[in-house]
Amino acid sequence: MLKTRSFGKQLKSLGYDFYSGVPCSFLKYLINYAINSCEYIAAANEGDAVAVAAGAYLGGRKSVVLMQNSGLTNAVSPLTSLNFPFRIPVLGFVSLRGEEDIGDEPQHELMGQITTDMLDVIRVKWEFLSSDQDEAFEQLKRADEQINNEKPFFFVVKKGTFEEEKLTNQGEITRQNVLKIEKSKSDELPTRLSALTAISKYKDEKTVLLATTGKSGRELYEIEDTEHNLYMVGSLGCIGSVGLGISLVKKDNKVIVIDGDGSLLMRMGSLATNANYNPPNMLHILLDNHCHDSTGGQSTVSGNVDFVSVAASCGYENSIYIHNLDELQANISKWKENQGLTFLYMNIRKGSKKNLGRPKITPFQVKERLKEYIVNG
Repeated sequence: MLKTRSFGKQLKSLGYDFYSGVPCSFLKYLINYAINSCEYIAAANEGDAVAVAAGAYLGGRKSVVLMQNSGLTNAVSPLTSLNFPFRIPVLGFVSLRGEEDIGDEPQHELMGQITTDMLDVIRVKWEFLSSDQDEAFEQLKRADEQINNEKPFFFVVKKGTFEEEKLTNQGEITRQNVLKIEKSKSDELPTRLSALTAISKYKDEKTVLLATTGKSGRELYEIEDTEHNLYMVGSLGCIGSVGLGISLVKKDNKVIVIDGDGSLLMRMGSLATNANYNPPNMLHILLDNHCHDSTGGQSTVSGNVDFVSVAASCGYENSIYIHNLDELQANISKWKENQGLTFLYMNIRKGSKKNLGRPKITPFQVKERLKEYIVNG
């Protein structure tokens, strides 16, 4: 068995002190170490964990993700459509539930057979983590070389690899909504472009704008392409988790997350995670047009969801219904002055700018300049 604390200290000596993940019994002692001795974000699902780690990387931190191999299927989306095109590395530990001859539960049988094949298919280099301490330390060095070359690396962890590490530093966190403002009049229904233009005006030398997948990013690019901006591609639903990662590791920056209804519906558990870790420097804006605009205008189910109440019940400090552009601008100004994790919800009209183009800058270039801006700006 590996001495978990010594292994964790070796990881820390290489710069890995930020973790996010979802529990697995095979990894519980490494998770306990991360909670006891590092910064650990308990994600609602494995895809969110990867996105949180990606955000932390953009803020200058080396990150670790921990997951069961069943959860690797959930993480495939950000690993292939966020980490790959943006070249965002992450160090992963995935358990090998369902390994032949260990007598595991039936739901793990197939994943036990295909875990390493999946990593090969998505072009993630991997090794079985050795239970020998010296060899494991050498493996960490090889993994770190991959990370430094902006490539992800995963360790596949078999049962009984880590020795016991008791959980000593976990208290229950309770977050309370302070301000909730619900709908009280008719909606102005501005275009997305006009809403994004209003939001973009509030960036300064410490503000980051993160636009969700699809036409939000494309329209923000056309308004003004700057090093402040991230235009998400793929990974629908992950933008709030990326924002959480940046917010937690770069507390001097102001992070504005621009989300959409289709996006947030896909990973609504991220609201609970965001509220639990409560970054005061994060503003989460949902522009709801009740459709998937980028794929032909198919309706979402957002008309049945009271997002303001959902965010408030999750523990966002402020959760506010926005009726028009004046209210949007006033509440952004208030947040920039007072801080506090804030959720703003606004209905917008369907449709987008005519002849809308696509960014002429690659995701990798967007990542490089944004990371430089956040870390050194």
